[in-house]
Amino acid sequence: MNWIKISETDAIDNEESLAIDWQGKKLALHKLDDEFYLTDNVCTHQYALLSEGYLEDGCVECPLHQAKFCLRTGKAMNAPATVDIKVYPLRIEGSAILADFSQA
Repeated sequence: MNWIKISETDAIDNEESLAIDWQGKKLALHKLDDEFYLTDNVCTHQYALLSEGYLEDGCVECPLHQAKFCLRTGKAMNAPATVDIKVYPLRIEGSAILADFSQA
């Protein structure tokens, strides 16, 4: 695995999301229940940024049409989304948040 620093733990509050651009890829860093998740930032149903959505019950909800995606797996949980989003491995080292994009 090739771990790359993408943010710091204090850059995001609990129950919030942060848009991150990495080499032209739109990503969203989410913090829910004091755990961090990194996903694609664009909803697979229609163009909307998931970093502007809502976090609850282990999911991010799209702000446009309320499609929900599981933060752990990326699975589309309800219509209108039927295509999953990608979830990237993360690890924390001190206050650094590191991601692995080798499977991207």
